[in-house]
Amino acid sequence: MKPIRVKLAVLPVLALLGALVAGAPAASAQPAPVRAEPSYQTWIADIEKVTGPANTYLDERLAKPGGKPALVFDIDNTTLETHYHFDLVTIPAIPPMLALAKRAKEHGAAIFFVTGRPDILRDLTASNLARVGYPVDGLFLRPTLSTEPLNVPKTRSRAEIEKNGYTIVANLGNSATDLVGGHAERTFKLPDYDGLLD
Repeated sequence: MKPIRVKLAVLPVLALLGALVAGAPAASAQPAPVRAEPSYQTWIADIEKVTGPANTYLDERLAKPGGKPALVFDIDNTTLETHYHFDLVTIPAIPPMLALAKRAKEHGAAIFFVTGRPDILRDLTASNLARVGYPVDGLFLRPTLSTEPLNVPKTRSRAEIEKNGYTIVANLGNSATDLVGGHAERTFKLPDYDGLLD
């Protein structure tokens, strides 16, 4: 079992136990239907449907002179193949996302990563991103013991990037928590298949 998804796998069991403790009849608790996981090839093709328009937008936006443009990326299943190729040391880069990040960097954009991973994983995360070839101008992780909803520290991180003089021209992620809260000119939502690839 992939450690990053253990919490999600336990939730249905806890919900069932809670219903039983509350006195709900066991027969009323129906197991959730199993969702079909898309193939790796389908997932990459669906990502390319997003990176195509994102590249077109960035080619135009980054051609404008002046300012300090920046891109913000989520990490798991946005820039790294966490769901399909989990590894404790080096999770592979998602090829079309790596190409987009490198292209933006070559055109003068700073590349920031804002993730829900706890800060205790900072060194491991930074080395993974560098090892697979991502340019990294900044890495923002969630405080290790934080109980805030994920969107709160992510929004705060983008605001901090702006306070340092950057204009976030694009924010890319596969979850709503990556994208809500403003502080970006454009957002690009990657597939998560209704939460299957959190």
